Amino acid sequence: MTWGQGFDSPAPGHFYEGKQVYTLQSQQSDVLGNQATGLAASPGLTLGTAALRQDTIPAITKRQLQETEVEAEILRLQAGIVQAKAQLQSLRESTTQRLGPAEAAVFDAHMAFLDDPAYTGEMVRRVRSNRSNVEAVVAAVSQEMSDMLAALPDEYLAARADDIRDVGNRLLRLLAGTTPWDPAQLPAGSIVVAEELAPSDVAAFSTGVVAMVTARGSRTAHAVIMAKSLGIPAVVGLGENLSRIAQGDTLMVDGDAGLVVIRPDVQEQQAVKEQMHRNLQLNEMAVQRAKEPAISRDGVAIHVLANIGHLKDIPTALANGADGVGLFRTEFLYLDSDHWPTEEEQFAVYRQALASFADKPVIIRTLDIGGDKPLPYAKLPKEDNPFLGYRAIRFCLDNLDIFKTQLRALLRASYYGSLWVMFPMVENVQEVRIAKDLVAQCRQELKNEGCPMADKIPLGIMVEIPAAAVAADILAKQVDFMSIGTNDLTQYTLAADRGNEKIAYLYDAVHPAVLRLVRQTCVAGRHAGIPVGMCGELAGDAQMTEALLGFGLTELSMGAAAIPRVKEGVRTVSCQQAEPWAQRLLDLESPADVRTAAAHRQGTVER
Repeated sequence: MTWGQGFDSPAPGHFYEGKQVYTLQSQQSDVLGNQATGLAASPGLTLGTAALRQDTIPAITKRQLQETEVEAEILRLQAGIVQAKAQLQSLRESTTQRLGPAEAAVFDAHMAFLDDPAYTGEMVRRVRSNRSNVEAVVAAVSQEMSDMLAALPDEYLAARADDIRDVGNRLLRLLAGTTPWDPAQLPAGSIVVAEELAPSDVAAFSTGVVAMVTARGSRTAHAVIMAKSLGIPAVVGLGENLSRIAQGDTLMVDGDAGLVVIRPDVQEQQAVKEQMHRNLQLNEMAVQRAKEPAISRDGVAIHVLANIGHLKDIPTALANGADGVGLFRTEFLYLDSDHWPTEEEQFAVYRQALASFADKPVIIRTLDIGGDKPLPYAKLPKEDNPFLGYRAIRFCLDNLDIFKTQLRALLRASYYGSLWVMFPMVENVQEVRIAKDLVAQCRQELKNEGCPMADKIPLGIMVEIPAAAVAADILAKQVDFMSIGTNDLTQYTLAADRGNEKIAYLYDAVHPAVLRLVRQTCVAGRHAGIPVGMCGELAGDAQMTEALLGFGLTELSMGAAAIPRVKEGVRTVSCQQAEPWAQRLLDLESPADVRTAAAHRQGTVER
């Protein structure tokens, strides 16, 4: 396995933590001495030198055009679009070589935006109809579309807000003729410090960049996902504390604790260097054993699966040793189309995914889309609160033609692999029963048509609404498996919008209240004799692996980059011994207490 094809390539000067981890402990405050805390976004520990981002977005001045200026202004926009596409194509090619096609796919999305009538077409329309200068139009349209995407409840879709901002800013810089910041020229040992970073910024990092620190951002931002793929630790959401960092400062970044130490002393630096060396050895072992089964010390086999958002993610998942797919998001089929995808179009995609994993399980989530999604052909009503609205199973059960088209395609594809079907945002037993009845109807229709299908297709639910977790014992009697979606479960339980930077500190999946719901769901699954997995961000947190196994989870699904680390973590754990320890975590008072306990459990060297 080569770094570009599989597990994260560790940038020079930092490595992931293993069983023995140096973690910088801090209080639950923004500033403590020379420490600044933010959100733990991408794991790892490193030392380096602060490299502050120097460029800015050009100031926008709105100007009314003369009628004779309109066509020339549109030509300026079109020229900027051509230049932007050329830049993005170059970035796509370099990212493919460095990271692989899955990570480079973000630039396909960027180029698609530049061809989207709802985006650049709207810009042309406004220049003509409003006679506004192109800079003002680009800024306005980009902001509007970004805000719309950021409001989506699915973090994979909401992350596209960052993409739109990135594309819009690229166009604005090209129109202004400004020289862009070039992170490809940064020297070895650089820690990038910026207000915010876009996916294209991270993709262009030189191989000498060892970490990134930002004032804004979230754990699910596309730039953070790319940082994880690069193996670069990241701390985001530092806010005003970012201003305490000066160009050239020595920084210690702990991506697991969400902590930055500014100008650490000699003893601190030496302690981290020693731990980084130990981590390198552990990291190399994880990569070498990535494709081996993950079996605990007491002989329990744990399935470590991949989250997939597009067919392009499959090669990386396989290279990193995925035991299957724990969450296959189907929304890209609908977002990348100008019409409701047909049965044949969906069948072709599902068949390819199932065949790629042969006999390994592929859990495909049915459509999680509703009135909040930007589907021009759907003409769905806008909602005041899309997070709690007309989406997922609620939308599907109210639009049976759309739902049955997907179910028929899934059933037909089941012949080509090991298909499991999962229904999202289930809240009550009635929803499950109706969905199961529809599957049975579709199966009978296809049987009458002579279509081959798998004899048995497990049907399950995502547990992402607190009501479903509380009533998991009732729901478990109706399904073949359950998978806990901790991203939504966390924000619903804590009433904390994960996309709202002002309250990002409240959103933490290791909050004892969330962990109690996880444990309750696992107990319900055990009593019903069905497997319980997890497909949220928490599943890929190696520091929490022992706790999750102690709660009773048998399947963990995550971004492909985290698979080797989590598998190695499973091999160090005794599930039997983990259970009483995990139970004690439920009595702790805060997420900080939980993380501290988990770090100590791993043999943390305290600062």
